[in-house]
Amino acid sequence: MSATTLPEGNAELRALLRQVDKGRHRKDRLMKGLIYGAFVLAMLPLISVSWTVLVNGIERFNAYFLTHSMRGVYGGMDAGGIYHAIIGTLEITLFATLISVPIGLLTAIYLVEYGRGALARSVTFFVDVMTGIPSIVAGLFAYALFAVVLGPGVRMGVVGSVALSVLMIPVVVRSCEEMLRLVPNELREAALALGVPRWLVVIKVVLRTSIAGIGTGITLAIARIIGETAPLLITVGVIDSINFNLFEGRMMTLPVYVYRQYSQGLVPCTPGDLECIPTINYDRAWAAALTLILIVMLLNLIGRLITRFFAPKNLG
Repeated sequence: MSATTLPEGNAELRALLRQVDKGRHRKDRLMKGLIYGAFVLAMLPLISVSWTVLVNGIERFNAYFLTHSMRGVYGGMDAGGIYHAIIGTLEITLFATLISVPIGLLTAIYLVEYGRGALARSVTFFVDVMTGIPSIVAGLFAYALFAVVLGPGVRMGVVGSVALSVLMIPVVVRSCEEMLRLVPNELREAALALGVPRWLVVIKVVLRTSIAGIGTGITLAIARIIGETAPLLITVGVIDSINFNLFEGRMMTLPVYVYRQYSQGLVPCTPGDLECIPTINYDRAWAAALTLILIVMLLNLIGRLITRFFAPKNLG
């Protein structure tokens, strides 16, 4: 019986039903305050980093900076850009993605749909181990692998892609595996009951249902590797010129560019030399960092759009 249907004489009972437990109300407000406080604490570093990079990098962030390389630039010249670093970052990351996504997705499908016994447990164990591998170890592995075939001192974009793929594969496996496990078993059983082969069920039902989560996971994996510096210093090296060929010669990437510019420090300018900018290296480093953040944001936006486009529509 609700409070509105009680007789008029039961005013005390109606008041009792409407009374709020003060203890529970205080706990609710306390937990809400803690949640909002945790959200603010989590956002403060993100906002601080973004604002610092924006303020320090926006001055040199222009069309010239994005469309020129560092070839022929020296000292405190008001010149130079990151075009060669953008090309290297995009090509190396794209090739690493082409290596990692098929391997990671097929591994996740095996673990969820077919994996049983000792082999599946071993694969899961090694995926967990690879997740915690330091990035410098991945760079040393890729360098040693190519040095055995091509000789010591090899520096190529493809070596950097292999190093980044070592870091990317376990992230793809874990994210895709979790998304595949979220697909209800009823969908698999319904398709199998109609006589559909298991491999076709995986392609048409499981992957189609989980494509949104898989796309998000792959995007996060790309964001995980695009800012790596240590393995690329070992495998790709540095260069001031533009190189479009992944399979020949050194390449520059944005993280390495930022590291190199910042490590060079202030430029010792001659007194009275108005064309020399003492902080030019720092200015380039901040602008390159801003570019890298914008590229990551663009990749996340593209991933969101792809996820939204390929996500199964609610026909209900």
